[in-house]
Amino acid sequence: MAGNLPIPLEQGALPDRLQAEVARAAEYAKASRSPATRRAYASDWEIFTLWCDERGIESLPTTPAAVAIFLSSQADSGLKKPTIGRRLAAIGYHHRQAGFDPPQERTGGAAIKLVLEGIRNEKKHERPERKRPADADMLRDMLRTIEGDDLRATRDRAVLAIGMAAALRRSELVALQTNHVELTSEGLRLLIGHSKTDQAGEGATIAIPEGRRIRPKALLLEWTNAALEAAHRLNDPRISFEEGPLFRRLTRSGGLTANPMSDRAVARLVQRCAAAAGFDPADYAGHSLRSGFLTEAARQGASIFKMRDVSRHKSVQVLSDYVRDFEMFRDHAGEKFL
Repeated sequence: MAGNLPIPLEQGALPDRLQAEVARAAEYAKASRSPATRRAYASDWEIFTLWCDERGIESLPTTPAAVAIFLSSQADSGLKKPTIGRRLAAIGYHHRQAGFDPPQERTGGAAIKLVLEGIRNEKKHERPERKRPADADMLRDMLRTIEGDDLRATRDRAVLAIGMAAALRRSELVALQTNHVELTSEGLRLLIGHSKTDQAGEGATIAIPEGRRIRPKALLLEWTNAALEAAHRLNDPRISFEEGPLFRRLTRSGGLTANPMSDRAVARLVQRCAAAAGFDPADYAGHSLRSGFLTEAARQGASIFKMRDVSRHKSVQVLSDYVRDFEMFRDHAGEKFL
């Protein structure tokens, strides 16, 4: 199959002169999934192929019955519903990549659907595992643990502050570019170019107040000024800070690079600072910055719609859960007689 496109080329083999165009089309097809999704799919596929190898089952193409049994075994091992669903999606994705129909779309695919429905019913009372939010007080404690004014310290403080102030997912945080930031007299405007709920990449611009407690604007300026100076000293056009990723990976010695931080590095940073501030790092992750903003906004009485302006949730249901947690005891019906 030319260019390894995840769809069959029905017109048959293409002339050699079109191979460059086919390769470019394959790149666009690959970009239909975010890097995080592709990594997860690769891991899920490796797990499935290993499971098949251990049982002498063909993994590509595989049968609907094999997939149904695999999903059942994953459920029995204690895997959560979202992960099981993603593993099925990964199997379908890799079949399409190889030019095969996904097992769930072939004759006998109804068995997969039935098993999946059964798993969901069995696990319907399963509470999703959530990491704790890093609210404003905790974030200030975490920021205080980052000492010094070197590149790593200034970057890490800015990552925590912007991640919380903009309610960013860690994938959004590391995808920020230097030209995505606009300074204003009141704070910052931040362009979010691509996100989990905006796979088409239409983008959204959000406002970040200057702030007096966490001071996201000041901390970001400390980082950008330090990074610009470091890039100037290097005098290497490949490591310019005029464009490219906003939050950069650093060398072991703390030197600037042209590459972005990884989303996993953000998660490790949150856990490391949580531990240094006296919290259990196992309770926190990269998402704690985003949920911390929403938790604090709800506590301060912000409206769901103002929260949504920042978080960009498609549905207000998730936001209403944050608000409800803090409204449960406010003006309680039994306040005056219990």
